[in-house]
Amino acid sequence: MSQGTRPERVGEEIRQEISLALARDVQDPGIGFVTITRVKMSPDLQQARLYYTTIGDEKERRETAKGLERAKPFLRRHVAHSVRLRRVPELTFEFDRSVEHQDRVEQLILEIEQERRARGESVEPEPAKAPGESDGDS
Repeated sequence: MSQGTRPERVGEEIRQEISLALARDVQDPGIGFVTITRVKMSPDLQQARLYYTTIGDEKERRETAKGLERAKPFLRRHVAHSVRLRRVPELTFEFDRSVEHQDRVEQLILEIEQERRARGESVEPEPAKAPGESDGDS
C-alpha cells in the first residue's frame, strides 16, 4: 500500500462525518450553508485541513469562519467518536477559493464568446481535417 492512499481515505471519511455533523448536529446560527469540499491530511494523520465553501458575501463568510472555529471542539469530538484513529487530528478550516476561480474562468470564456459573436466570428471551432485531406479547391 502506498503512503498516499491512507491519508486520502481518512480525509474522505473525516469530510463525510463533518459534513453530516454540520448538517444535523451543529446549531450555530453563524454557520451558514457550508459545504466541505475536500480534506487534506498530513502524512502522519495528525493535521486535517478542511476546505469549505459557503453561499453569501464576504461578511457572511467571516461569520461562517467564526462559527466553524466555535464548533471546532465539538467537531473534533465527533471525529473522535466516529472515525477509528489512534489520535484525533487537529482540524483547520480554510475557505476554498477554487470554486471562485472556476467561476471566473467560465465568466471569461463567456465574455470571449460574446466578443466573437459581436465581431461576427465563428464561435464554434472548425472541425479538424484528417492528414492528407484537401479543401476540394484544387
